[in-house]
Amino acid sequence: MPVSELSPEDALRLNVLLANQPQAIRINESSMTLFGLLRESETKFKLNPNCPDEKYLKQVRSVLSEHALGNPAGYPLYLQRWTRMGKMRDESLNALLKLGDPEAVFAVVCAEGLTDELARRAWWASEEPENARRMLQTRAVAEGNTGKMLARFLVEYLPFETETETMIESVRVAMRPGLLPESERAALWKKSARKTSYLAGFIAAAPDNLPDRMPQRSDLPAIRDLLSGHTVPAVGVLLKSLSESGQLFLDACLRIIHKPPSQDVITTTLEALRDYYAVLRPAGDPDLTLEQLHDGASAFVNSAPLQPVLAKMPSLRRDFQAIHVLSGLGFGVLRPELKGSSAMGGLMRRKLEPVLRGISDQINVLLGRVT
Repeated sequence: MPVSELSPEDALRLNVLLANQPQAIRINESSMTLFGLLRESETKFKLNPNCPDEKYLKQVRSVLSEHALGNPAGYPLYLQRWTRMGKMRDESLNALLKLGDPEAVFAVVCAEGLTDELARRAWWASEEPENARRMLQTRAVAEGNTGKMLARFLVEYLPFETETETMIESVRVAMRPGLLPESERAALWKKSARKTSYLAGFIAAAPDNLPDRMPQRSDLPAIRDLLSGHTVPAVGVLLKSLSESGQLFLDACLRIIHKPPSQDVITTTLEALRDYYAVLRPAGDPDLTLEQLHDGASAFVNSAPLQPVLAKMPSLRRDFQAIHVLSGLGFGVLRPELKGSSAMGGLMRRKLEPVLRGISDQINVLLGRVT
């Protein structure tokens, strides 16, 4: 669409803006204002439509697309599926931020080639919580300056979130160690005492680095001394479970399982537990029922590699059974009870009561709360 089809004042201003090589462009459709991010500053001007707003915005974006992509067709609809999967070519990312199109910005946000600098520009172009969550999944962003800004935004926006799934994900990506000061992580951890969704996000984000303290299990020194030299993976992960950080992680999981508000929260917790003990199951989620996991745990403690360990400390048999059960948790333990139900809150907990109690029993074994 040629610039001449715009109103004369907009055509002039747009030409001047594009001549200054903007890093990103956004359009506020409600106020019909166009913003440009320049290297050292920002600029904006009010659009002056000479036709209905919706049609005029298409004309403006057509001009932007012609300049950025060499094609007035704009962000191609048929590419949206691929860009959401992070497959957009890296060399196109800069251009996509100059289209004034939120879908194009989202393509950049999801791209594998996203850098900290591109993330800064994308965030300027579209400050949406989902964009922040997506970008923090990219290591270059999480470790850069933009990551800290995105994490702080997500924490400040948490009170306005209404879905447990987005609460969990916001906390998961924002509470990774190093993104925010420990004082801010500790403040949100305190709130998690009342917000189980926040707690689920924490255990998914940093199971070994939660912002609190808890004593190691009292018999850990004796166990460590007696089992020193044993290289069986199960020994290492058991010792980690009995450490200060391990006991804190398990206690947090137990608090969630005691009263999970939604299926999102409970599945996140089961996945966090399975990941914590992943060394025991290199193949990943076995998708088994709790009864099947118990059968497998019995076979596990009778396996040859554990016999020298149990010969020294027979009392650890239940502990090894517990970590093996927890290493296999997933939706498979919930499926028989839920039977496709979308139940939440109290109804969900009643349906899952036998499973939640069974998982709690295993965690309590490791916490030393079962005699």
